[in-house]
Amino acid sequence: MNTLSAAVAALVIGMAGAAGAYAQTAPNMTFFVSSVGSGKGADLGGIEGADRHCQALAQAVGAGNRTWRAYLSAANADGKPAVHAKDRIGQGPWHNAKGVQIAANVAELHGDANKIDKATGLTEKGAMVNARGDSPNMHDILTGSNPDGTAAGRTCNNWTSSGQGSAILGHHDRMGLRYDAGSQSWNSSHPSIGCSQQELIRTGGNGLLYCFAAQ
Repeated sequence: MNTLSAAVAALVIGMAGAAGAYAQTAPNMTFFVSSVGSGKGADLGGIEGADRHCQALAQAVGAGNRTWRAYLSAANADGKPAVHAKDRIGQGPWHNAKGVQIAANVAELHGDANKIDKATGLTEKGAMVNARGDSPNMHDILTGSNPDGTAAGRTCNNWTSSGQGSAILGHHDRMGLRYDAGSQSWNSSHPSIGCSQQELIRTGGNGLLYCFAAQ
């Protein structure tokens, strides 16, 4: 095979691989659980850094034509008011990578009728995220929020700390697990034991985020 033929073959293989990756993502995807975190625990570079992370993951699967936001709240600090996750994510509806609607609007998302669970809380690639009972468990999702989507006050220094502090976490698999009432919230189940990557893993997570298309 000459050099030109080899280059064309490589291009075709690359395009086929990309098509295979995008084939798992519905064209109307407007919600996903991040397949990876920052790698630095809850230090996301602030909410803006978390938004960039969501945008980059969406871009990688061909969904970067929307404005993506991380579902995160932030406490009031340095003269700035608190930020509420529910106010950052648009009005809905939101669909996962398989095209399944998880909520029609903000009220449904924060009520009992939302459809976020292990089967629907998929990554941008359409993959399931490890849940309680899987090894390792990664069902803790960073939110810093109360059940109604408002700031809860524990945000690992507004998503800039990988050391001291803690963050409120949600459970993406909450609908299939009835082990205690407090663990039923997809966005507000319990605080982490710390802000480092190791502490998030020990708590039951991996520094993952919920990402929503705000528009």
